[in-house]
This record gives sequence, structure tokens and C-alpha cells, in this order.
Amino acid sequence: MAQRTQTQAPSAVIPSADDEEFDPLLIGRRIRAVRTARGLSLAELAARLDRAPSQLSVIENGRRELRLGELRRIARVLEVGVDELLDPEPPTRRAALEIALEKAQAGALYQGLGLPDLPVRKSLSDAAIETILALHGELRRLHEERAATPEEARRVNGQLREEQSAAGNYYPDLEETARDLLGRIDHTGGPLSHRKVSLLAERLGFSLHSVPDLPHSARSITDAASMRIYLPLGRGAADPRTTVLQALAAHLLGMAEPADYGELLRQRVAVNYLAAAMLVPEAGASEFLQRAKAQRELSVEDLRDEFAVTYELAAHRFTNLATHHLGIPVHFLKVHSSGTIVKAYQNDQVHFPTDALGAVEGQLVCRWWSARRVFRSEDRMAQYSQYTDKPGGTYWCTSRIESGSGGEFSISVGTAFAHTKWFRGRETSVRHSSSCPDPDCCRRPSPELVERWHGSVWPVARLHASLLAAMPTGTFTGVDRVAMLEFLERHAPSEPQAPAQPQAPSADGS
Repeated sequence: MAQRTQTQAPSAVIPSADDEEFDPLLIGRRIRAVRTARGLSLAELAARLDRAPSQLSVIENGRRELRLGELRRIARVLEVGVDELLDPEPPTRRAALEIALEKAQAGALYQGLGLPDLPVRKSLSDAAIETILALHGELRRLHEERAATPEEARRVNGQLREEQSAAGNYYPDLEETARDLLGRIDHTGGPLSHRKVSLLAERLGFSLHSVPDLPHSARSITDAASMRIYLPLGRGAADPRTTVLQALAAHLLGMAEPADYGELLRQRVAVNYLAAAMLVPEAGASEFLQRAKAQRELSVEDLRDEFAVTYELAAHRFTNLATHHLGIPVHFLKVHSSGTIVKAYQNDQVHFPTDALGAVEGQLVCRWWSARRVFRSEDRMAQYSQYTDKPGGTYWCTSRIESGSGGEFSISVGTAFAHTKWFRGRETSVRHSSSCPDPDCCRRPSPELVERWHGSVWPVARLHASLLAAMPTGTFTGVDRVAMLEFLERHAPSEPQAPAQPQAPSADGS
């Protein structure tokens, strides 16, 4: 068997988001503890800091992060070292309980219960807080115990989304790998042709085979023993370049069969990223986007047309490059025509709907968001853009509809209002307001409709088989193993062949 080219392990490609900043809630409690020990009231300390008491209260309650200069000033007035205020241990047992309760209430599990916030007052006893925390911990344990495989996948996907957000969805190791691969075929810019994709496969020692009987559950199958990649023949509108590049990426990244959902999803992220980085190379795309930003004409449509890729791939690639190269935080959504989220990403602080575990997949998007309103547009050729006033601020978003095997989907890219000035479509007059997750925004029918139809409606739900199905035993790829191995038996070369060896490019790049 030919040796695989080893790069960084897939699990290490997506960096961890464990490195957190100092906890504002803990710092605030330490400030309060030192102030109380000094015998100072909130108003007295606020006066010494030349602040309003309400501003100091926000700091002590952990609702605002402090700059280092502010922290030094507070420490100086309180006559303590900055290190004491940054001590990672809560100052008292009571403070530890209050911090734990605040964090529990801010979490997705508590928010998903729809309970009102419980103010942490002196009248709330330690025993009451301990009971609430114990109940919260038991609810979390039950959620985790009940987590079947689909829920586990959503949980891991949520962790990955947080890591992607922390990294700005930009991974330099994969960008470097893409540059090296494109250099092997002397690709210097513009769309990556089918011929060059085939040439890259050849340079890596692979032959490509389009077959009519590829198992329906597989996008491609790689036979590493014979260095063959099998592709579907005449199966829909999928771009064969993407399929080939994803297969090559899995081989180059040394991916074995994943042992769990975390590994599976990390592999998919790395494979899709590397394939997209070859179809839309960083150097050419970043220069293209920089020019468009200078002209205040940023557009996903133009990026799509410049590199001859799908709108969805161009939107994904825009999120890879926008923050790192343009300094623009963004969000991305892929939403089914039913309103349910298929994929999502954000590093611009927009709030997606989530379940109790923090997962967004399968959640309904607000009816007033661009991702839903675009389905009402009669002109599918024109760019659809709108402003949406949301609880966290005003966002601008542009959306387009693409069709797939599962129906119609909207692909949306957006950003906070402050960054809208760089985008084409900012002049739109379309504007809506959303107060979701408030049920009165768009999820609760009017009392008149409830009364009109009470007791006379019984819908039959369309229950998707995937709601009840677990992943196949012994594999996490979702591919029918029996069909795959039978397929390989049918197509294996009749005589053993020496696998082709990867070719080094010649001096002239041929």
C-alpha cells in the first residue's frame, strides 16, 4: 500500500477554545468582597472611583469586562494588588455559590426551561442556592444520560462551533497544505479546472473512476490499496471537483475511521475546509476581497463567480477569510425552507436559537430573519438583503436560495450593523424586527386564531426516519459497510497492480 502523506492529526487541526479570559463574574465578586472588608458602601467606592454607583454595580455583578487600566485603578483605591483581584478562587463560599448560580442561569439548559431569572439576593439562603444547583446538576445529568446518538452529534457540533468561532473559522495549517497542493499543479489563480483536479489526483498517485453503482450512502469511495477513487456517475448536481478534493483531503490528512462523533465531525470540518481552500485559494481570494472592501462592494456572489464555485461554498469560504483578512466578524446560516437550521456559524455575537444542550441544528429560525424572508422573494436572481433589529443589536444579512436533494435551502451571510458599510446591498430599505426567543415574536399564534380553531385541528406530522435512527453499529461514517465492501469487490482490479507512486513536479511545473 502506498504511504499516506501525514500532516497534523485531524483532532489537532481545529484548535481548542479552552483558553478563556479572566472571568468578569469572579473578578466582580472579589471586588465586592474587598470593598465589604474595607467597610465601604457601593456609593462610597463609586465616589472614590468617580463613577456612578450603578456602573460599579454592573462591574461587581460581572456584567461588564474590565480593561487592565480600570482594574489597576480599582485595586489602587482598594489598596490591594491586582493579583488579588485576579485570584481564580472565589473569595468566600457564599461568593462561590452565587457565581455558580449566575452561570447556571446563563447556560443553555436553564434558558431552555423558560424559567424567570432568579435574582441573587442576601435573602436567598445558602441552602436554597445549593438546592437549586443540585436540581440543575440532576437535570443536566438526565439530559446527558438520555442523549442518544443524534443528540450526542449535536452536542459535539456545538463544541466545534465554539472552537471555530474562537479561531475566526481560519486554520493556517490547512491553508498552508492547500498552497502546497496547488503548487504541485502550478495553479497560480482563478477557478480550479476539472483538468487540474484530475492532474492533482494523478500527481498524488490516484486514478479516478466514475461508476453507476456507487452505494447511495457514499459520496465517494477510496481504495488506498489500488490507489483508486470511485465517484458517482450521473447523481445530481454535486460539483465533482469538490467530491474529488474531499477524497484527496481525507487521504492526505491521514484519516482513519473515526472512533466517535467528535472525531467524525472534526474530520469532516478539516476535509471540507481543505477542499474549499483549494477551490478558492487564500492568496487570490484575499486579494479579491481586499479590493472589494476598498470599493465597499463586498459580495458573496462576486466571490462565487470569480472562482466558479457554488454560492454555499463561497459563503463558507467568506467566513474563513473575512475575519482574518478583513477584520470583519460574520455569521453564516444554512436553513431549510421549513425554517429549520442545517448549519450555522458566528463570531459576531448574533444569537441563534438553541435547545437545552446549546445545539442549533434543527431549531427554527425566526420568521423575520433574512434566512426565512428570502423564501418570500419573487426575484430569485437578485441579491436579497435586509436589516434585522434583534435583541442583541441590528444586523445586516444577505441570503440566496439553492436547491439540493432535500429541497430548497437559504444560504445567508451577515454581520453587525457597524460593518455593513463594506458590503454591496447595504442600501436596502428592507428592515424587520425580531424579539425571538420571546414566543410572542413569531412562535405564538394570536389569541383570536387559537380561539377560532380550538379543538378542531389534528395535524399528522411528517416524522423523519432520521429522528429515530442511530448511526450504524461499528462505524460512524453513515455509510452502509456491506454495500461498500461488496462494491469494492465488484470493482477491484482482476490482477494485483503495483500502486502508482506520487510524482514530483518537474522544473517547468508539468
